[in-house]
Amino acid sequence: MSNIDEILAGLYENRVVPYLGPGVLAGVTQLETGAPMPADSDSLIIAMNDGRPMAPKLMYEFPRAAMNLELKRGRSFVERFLEKTYGQTRWTRSALHDWLASWKPRYVIDINRDTQLQETYAGQPHTLIRGIARIAGTNYRFIIHHYDGSQYREILQEEVDPNLPILFKPMGSPLPSPKFIASDADYVDYISELMGGFAIPSFLKEYRQGKQYLLIGLPLNRDSERMVMSDIVYSAAEPKGWVLNKSPTNKEKKYCAKIGLEILDIGVEDLLTAAGWTGVVDEKAVA
Repeated sequence: MSNIDEILAGLYENRVVPYLGPGVLAGVTQLETGAPMPADSDSLIIAMNDGRPMAPKLMYEFPRAAMNLELKRGRSFVERFLEKTYGQTRWTRSALHDWLASWKPRYVIDINRDTQLQETYAGQPHTLIRGIARIAGTNYRFIIHHYDGSQYREILQEEVDPNLPILFKPMGSPLPSPKFIASDADYVDYISELMGGFAIPSFLKEYRQGKQYLLIGLPLNRDSERMVMSDIVYSAAEPKGWVLNKSPTNKEKKYCAKIGLEILDIGVEDLLTAAGWTGVVDEKAVA
């Protein structure tokens, strides 16, 4: 097994890229009620369906359930749900994001649709890339914003400052304006353009060359997450990196072995312990 200290060194030196999944939001709760944030597929489906599970075939994964409700109630219904959940509800901070705030990675990938990663970089200029789908008038499936330390401004990829941190949220977020990849139709369009090279800006294609990745809180037992991930980490070093997973399924084991990801028998809390994270954010680091 790889040495976690070596992986942490790679993270701090920006050779290893954090790739965040729903598991990093475990323990995040609504400030007013204490209810847990719906982040993983099952909890998102139940929250979107007024607290009730859907049929087993729809509970398979969130994009499938979102497609069903989009067909019944319109695309705007799904978008309003995600905007209310992640843009209009106040949540506690995750420990993982506070740790990231203490050292500010140069490049982070986050497939969650919440705003905690953007809040982690609040006050610090950065580049935000979010996925878009089923949009007319553009050949690309991304939208880029420059954050100047106080507000976002949409820019072209040719205008990106290469010295700023890159926050890549392929499934979108509510800020600065709601943009989401949610339903099956969104994923089909986005992944098709991702495979064709039109969902990642040119500067990021260059920057990602030879990087390794640490997948944190990301299950790999569903095709949607796997297809997005495999294209985003294209041109990675060999091996591609590591996955935190204390109870991998046989499907996940086979998949990781096939594409060159090593499964580490640790969870998010174990990673923070190995990093010596005390839960105290260095004010200078987050200023």
